[in-house]
Amino acid sequence: MTGLTDNLTNPALLFFLLGIFASQVKSDLRIPDNSSKFISIYLLLSIGFKGGQELAHSVFNLEIFGSMFLGLFLAMVVPVFCFFILKQKLSIENSGAIAAAYGSVSAVTFVTAISFLEFEGIQFGGHMIAVMALMEAPAIIVGVLLINIYNKKRHGESSASMSSVITHSLNNASVLLIIGSMIIGFLASEQQAEGIKPFTTDIFKGFLAVFLLDMGITAGKHLKSMASNGLFILLFSSIIPFINGLIALFIASTFTDSAGNMLLFALLGASASYIAVPAAMKNAVPKANPGLYLPMALGITFPINVIIGIPFYYMIIMNMA
Repeated sequence: MTGLTDNLTNPALLFFLLGIFASQVKSDLRIPDNSSKFISIYLLLSIGFKGGQELAHSVFNLEIFGSMFLGLFLAMVVPVFCFFILKQKLSIENSGAIAAAYGSVSAVTFVTAISFLEFEGIQFGGHMIAVMALMEAPAIIVGVLLINIYNKKRHGESSASMSSVITHSLNNASVLLIIGSMIIGFLASEQQAEGIKPFTTDIFKGFLAVFLLDMGITAGKHLKSMASNGLFILLFSSIIPFINGLIALFIASTFTDSAGNMLLFALLGASASYIAVPAAMKNAVPKANPGLYLPMALGITFPINVIIGIPFYYMIIMNMA
């Protein structure tokens, strides 16, 4: 219960809830688009740079390689079984796009989990930033590949060439920024990193609070639209994250004793992308309805992971110790 109480009193989460409340009472509270984009760039840059610094001081051992492998495994397997569940009720295009979203990751959920770990004083490995970066693109590629395969079987048509999908996935702004800043952090010396510490570390939590306020406003706007899409969509976006998160947590526990790493793996497995995947699917699969996969990931799964998921997985991990 302590983890749940701490999370519910975490200022970043309270700002997120304030954003949801503001949208529900139809307040004119807004974060300017340019400011929101800048803050998202800052968060990715900061977390990537700090991860690169941690990675530079890490000894590359079996745990790190195992973590990389697990991340890639989740990013490729989760979209497949999600796709076969979804296509029982939805079109091939929508099934592939939603499956890609749930196989990919939410950088903001990951950053919020890191904030929780720092609040609790729990250490985690810098290599987890690299794992997150690795998981962004493969799920998108698998999702589009599944759409292409089933469209060829049924209609003899293809949604997009795989080369264009791979290129677009790797060129996605969030993927490029997190990988690029991680490499820069890896190459920078401790003295050089100390010089920009006030920017990358000291103001991080303040910017995260403002960003989550904006995310709360956006998520709140999508809540009503979920009701019109039926019980199946609501159940999927509520239950699948916990299934994926528990699977990731169980596998991670077999090769790491780090509570911080296990929690981050659980959140990486549970989260759904609402930035990288929508940007990629808009070009690769125009027939997929963003009115489905965006509200599912942002309006349902993101709040559940932040409010319930983080303390839930933390409680399990503490009981495992």
